[in-house]
Amino acid sequence: MSSSLLSISNLSVSFGGVKALTSVSIDVPKNSVVGLIGPNGAGKTTVFNCISGLVKSDSGTFKFEGIEREFPKPHELVDLGITRTLQGVGLFNELSVLQNVMVGADKNYKPNFMKELFGLSGKVEAGLKQRAEEALAWTGASALIDSKPSELSYPDSKRVALARALVINPKLLLLDEPAAGLGQDDIDALAALIKQIKRRCSILIVEHHVDFVREISDTVNVLNFGKLIASGHYDEVKRNPAVIEAYLGHTDNPDENSTLGA
Repeated sequence: MSSSLLSISNLSVSFGGVKALTSVSIDVPKNSVVGLIGPNGAGKTTVFNCISGLVKSDSGTFKFEGIEREFPKPHELVDLGITRTLQGVGLFNELSVLQNVMVGADKNYKPNFMKELFGLSGKVEAGLKQRAEEALAWTGASALIDSKPSELSYPDSKRVALARALVINPKLLLLDEPAAGLGQDDIDALAALIKQIKRRCSILIVEHHVDFVREISDTVNVLNFGKLIASGHYDEVKRNPAVIEAYLGHTDNPDENSTLGA
């Protein structure tokens, strides 16, 4: 049996006459963290959008849990066990932290009077609440349960958004720049949390903080102008001449203190 949770092969996407992705192949093993990095405009978010059903591919194959199928549509993600965080936190300001996470637990959950319209029983709501509380505890956000998003610091908002993604107990977690806007202490805490999360699910991460990617990733894929130019362990990838040229504009080996931008 294959150890891969997700395998994407020969993914190509174009927008009009512009090739956003050309024959990109990415493999995400079970219980692993796979980094996706590259210069701005390299196609990283387009990969995420294809997996999430927000962008239609021109060609390519999608295999999940060993089964080849069409790229999923957005409404199919929860049933497959795929969830995603956004570059922003994307919380609903009118809802409490707990309600925000409960919305992530069940696509039919609507707080207040709308729950009657959807026939949400007290027992079902209690189950959603318990799952939401567990997810918030997992991300260290239990103390925020009754707060509104407007009352949260940015790092706390990130924790709540991550809890909302984790509440469905996903098989695959797509993290879109989770460290953006965080200070070093919060980045270190996030790295420790992600290492724990990979015991529960696989993670594909797009991130600009390459030191962070190096610390948490089992493998790294590098895109440039929509093409996959390197794949492997970070220490191998960073010495690849194509990667060095893509980031630094030359093929001389960088010293150990050089930072590849993402």
